[in-house]
Amino acid sequence: MKHPRPGAVKTRLAAAIGPDAAADLYRALAEHVLEATTPAAGGYERLVFFDPPEALEEMRAWLPGVRILPQSGGDLGARMADAFSRTFARGASRVALVGTDAPAVWRGTVTEALDALAEADAVMGPSEDGGYYLLALREPRPELLSGIAWSASTVAAETRARAAALRLRVRELATLRDVDTLDDLRAEWPRIDRLVEAQPALREALGRRVGLLG
Repeated sequence: MKHPRPGAVKTRLAAAIGPDAAADLYRALAEHVLEATTPAAGGYERLVFFDPPEALEEMRAWLPGVRILPQSGGDLGARMADAFSRTFARGASRVALVGTDAPAVWRGTVTEALDALAEADAVMGPSEDGGYYLLALREPRPELLSGIAWSASTVAAETRARAAALRLRVRELATLRDVDTLDDLRAEWPRIDRLVEAQPALREALGRRVGLLG
């Protein structure tokens, strides 16, 4: 999760809807995913790894009561590998890393991934843009996350190839859509509309800019 600063989140959307609206949308998405993935009683433990590390106080104010940890440096793969490593070091036997960009993700998605690790070495939740919204492992695998072109549409394909080379048994979940572009916003508008209905100014700004409100 990122601190929702204008200009630092949803940069592709920001080019079309403006940095302030993009930051407000990111905040709404992140809050929704956080709420939707709240574990049931006796379920999994949840940690939030945030970026940038210097936003600690802002993150604490935004997410009171949520266990938060700063992300490490490096590219996305290095930060993901570090999050896996630190979580396993806390005693976890299965770990699922979930992004904040897919509004259809919920607690059941996480539980399905963790349960699938009983027979798989890795579980991937692919996204329609060629990346993935979830990656779950039963042990640290930093080699699975190094050397990936993270900004490309081949992230999932590269990860599958790397997993095959490592002879990992991989299970895939349903493909979902991240919200990164205007097309994504249009496709996910029924969900997004519900997320921002309590923010009429943002709802109107988003709806008008993608032609979904009169």
